[in-house]
Amino acid sequence: MLPALFRRRRARLLTGLTLALALALPYGCSRLAYKERELIFSIEPGTASWFGGLPPGVEQLNIALPSNSSSTQYIHAWWWPAAHHHSPAVLYLHGTRWNLTAQLRRITQLRELGFSVLAIDYRGFGDSPGDLPSERSVYQDAQAGWQRLAELQPDPTRRFIYGHSLGGAIAVDLAQRIGDGEQPKAAGLIVESTFTNMGDAAQAVINTSLPVRWLLSEKFDSIDKIAHIAMPVLIVHGTDDKYVPDRFSQALYAAANTPKELLLVPGGTHNNSMIIGSDEYAKALRQLFGLGVARN
Repeated sequence: MLPALFRRRRARLLTGLTLALALALPYGCSRLAYKERELIFSIEPGTASWFGGLPPGVEQLNIALPSNSSSTQYIHAWWWPAAHHHSPAVLYLHGTRWNLTAQLRRITQLRELGFSVLAIDYRGFGDSPGDLPSERSVYQDAQAGWQRLAELQPDPTRRFIYGHSLGGAIAVDLAQRIGDGEQPKAAGLIVESTFTNMGDAAQAVINTSLPVRWLLSEKFDSIDKIAHIAMPVLIVHGTDDKYVPDRFSQALYAAANTPKELLLVPGGTHNNSMIIGSDEYAKALRQLFGLGVARN
């Protein structure tokens, strides 16, 4: 979710960061990397102002993370099982800035499409303790969430990954790891309103000719990973997305292996394509994954 004010702030910070990186400053590299992560994740603390509480049936979980220290590390999650015991289950991976309390509308839509939903907050977001996230840490958190989903839904033909915006890049990384045999199997990947890599996304915001992709340390390089994913892929994008252009999803679709489907939602913005395109979503889920919509 990237409102106009945040977009302007993001553009200013990205411009400054890019110029500093381009100068290859010999000092303060760690500080620059920290500011880069601050910019990418832009965490808003606390509860989203529009959150009205959890719906009945949502369970709150803490998922333990592997740790080399004596303290227990974990991520906070919501588990919303579908009414039907054999329903497919999906791991929900959100994007920047907002924690789970801002995601309820999209999570509800996924459940209405027939899924049980496990939604996680990465470390540093919401009720998941931790420092400022990094590309590496959010990948680890997604893997821990996936391990838990495999326990909640043991049937690999009924397990799916969903990622929105930056969460789409995290979902692509997880799907590649599954293909490499590092994680339990999945039946399919769904990404919405996402980008090819962080450098391309930054260039779309600040309109610069600098080679941003090679200057940033946090790559989120989905375009190089998606060709190695060996599962059906549904890529969704709104045609009126003012923050992440739909050309990125078209490029991801071109690079992905079959079976695959690209759903461009006419009039969809960065955040509402699942809602205004719910009928098209249901049709794509049925055609690509063989899933029928079972309203909960």
